[in-house]
Amino acid sequence: MSLIDALDVRAGEAAHLILRRATVLDPVAGIDSVHDVVVRDGRIAELASPGEADADGAEVVEAEGLHAFPAFFDPHVHLRTPGHEHKEDVETGTRAAAAGGYCGILAMANTQPPVSTAADITALREQAQASASVPVGFLATVTKGMKGEELTEMVELREAGAIGFTDDGLPITSAGVMRRALQYQHLCGGNIALHEEDPALSREGAMHEGAVSAALGLAGVPSVSESTMVARDAALAGYERACIHVQHLSAAESVEVVRAAKAAGVQISAEASPHHLCLTDEAVRSLDPHRHRMNPPLREERDRQALIEGLRDGTIECIATDHAPHQPEEKDVPFEQAAMGVTGLETAFAALHTELVLPGVIDLALLVERLGGGAAPFDLERPTLAPGSEANVALCDLGAEWTVGEDGYESRSANSWCAGETLTGRVLMTVAAGQVAYRLRSFSLGVAA
Repeated sequence: MSLIDALDVRAGEAAHLILRRATVLDPVAGIDSVHDVVVRDGRIAELASPGEADADGAEVVEAEGLHAFPAFFDPHVHLRTPGHEHKEDVETGTRAAAAGGYCGILAMANTQPPVSTAADITALREQAQASASVPVGFLATVTKGMKGEELTEMVELREAGAIGFTDDGLPITSAGVMRRALQYQHLCGGNIALHEEDPALSREGAMHEGAVSAALGLAGVPSVSESTMVARDAALAGYERACIHVQHLSAAESVEVVRAAKAAGVQISAEASPHHLCLTDEAVRSLDPHRHRMNPPLREERDRQALIEGLRDGTIECIATDHAPHQPEEKDVPFEQAAMGVTGLETAFAALHTELVLPGVIDLALLVERLGGGAAPFDLERPTLAPGSEANVALCDLGAEWTVGEDGYESRSANSWCAGETLTGRVLMTVAAGQVAYRLRSFSLGVAA
């Protein structure tokens, strides 16, 4: 299903523009060449020869030396509404997404109160239709109130428009409840996205269990707290012939479990977050809760390398930011007491381009493919620049250097995991659902980014 049909966004003017002489890279469609990208009535009308597209009243954007990618899709974002709008809401969260080159996001359900009823879904969809800069879909909880005991009315929630289900923030500890959810999936559809953690193993851990936690004197979270739950749920999904999506993989053992499950024919997909792909628990030595306190925690270099290899071989289909806004007072406390989570929508492409592509760890095409891969696990069409498709474009300057946070954030919160870092590569303009959703101010004014 297309993003505009399945998700909700504020109505606006359909784009009519030409990206003149842009380097077009669409790994899925097999496009890697220079074109005039012609967007007419909000759709990709043509990939014309460079410099030859007829303006025909369209806005012409001089894009020579810039890259046009299919815009990205994030299946794991916290918009904090209802209940914590002082951290983020639909308007600010989707603005942040647009600034990061995203044309669609999925919002998690662990709000206050949790999104557990059809009325909750309906209210959120109305908010998106009024204020979302990019299409947004909403997941509902698997269990009522995220208590892990009683299933929500999954069929009713799907009829109201829930894209899928998740108790993200908490694991579904009961295997029996998890099995029933998978059985009900056959009735209602919708993927089940899972926060995999065994609380009996993670306990009160504040970071990864290892040499660094021992040196810092902090309680640790062992990697098996994640991988054992992934293994359990993969086995259940295989037994029930159901579909699951594993959120924010962090451990090498978890990657192996997913790889083996796929080989066995289990319908399982997985995501990794930019911070887990770029950082290790060595970063926690700074004891900076604003940047490095998250769940799952940053793990060791062997885990990071396993995640990267999972991206390469397709074990991990997509990159998801787990964008988790918090206000300063929730982070300005001792590390182990701080709220868990970091923001990432505005920096994901630039950070991964800087840390993984420029050093030659992965190539640019793989990064672009994985940043758009989050749509498929939820039966949504992935963005493409193929002629005839809905216009979802991220126009980027791969050489632009910028300092994260120097000009503020579109997000309402500033707890970016790479705050203060100088990154290379920046989104200049985003077209989402056929509308111009974002322009970097210096680019829109005709000034070098």
